[in-house]
Amino acid sequence: MSVPDADDQAAWLVAELTRRRQTVAAAESLTAGLVCATLTRVPGSSAVLRGGLVVYATELKHTLGGVDETLLADYGAVHPEVAAQLAQGARRRCTADWGLGLTGVAGPDPQDGCEPGTVHIGLAGPETRAVRTLNLAGGREEVRAGAVAAALGLLREHLD
Repeated sequence: MSVPDADDQAAWLVAELTRRRQTVAAAESLTAGLVCATLTRVPGSSAVLRGGLVVYATELKHTLGGVDETLLADYGAVHPEVAAQLAQGARRRCTADWGLGLTGVAGPDPQDGCEPGTVHIGLAGPETRAVRTLNLAGGREEVRAGAVAAALGLLREHLD
């Protein structure tokens, strides 16, 4: 069975979230808004996408995304718990049913001791908290595209 691409997943998510009368928001670091951009390519997405936070700079992960500043100081921005807290922060700040949080290293250089391709995705929702860590191959754009597909896929798993 092949994994659906991001556009197919986005279409499915918009339809399913609309059916459920639920909403989603994202706090994105390495993807810098690509999750929200992918969702908005789907007609009708305005019914389900509440908004997004681009938290590319580390301090914005705390001030906008709600990530604990001690966590950031101790472990850096590329950490599974950062993704989880970003997801919760997006959900809370945008008053959405579901929140996605993405952090990682697109490359070409390592960051916070993590190699390019390291990606952490968080999901927060009704009685849900999940984190997935990936090691994606390819250049910057492949890593970013893979992160978007994985984030949408993680939400889909919890709705399917």
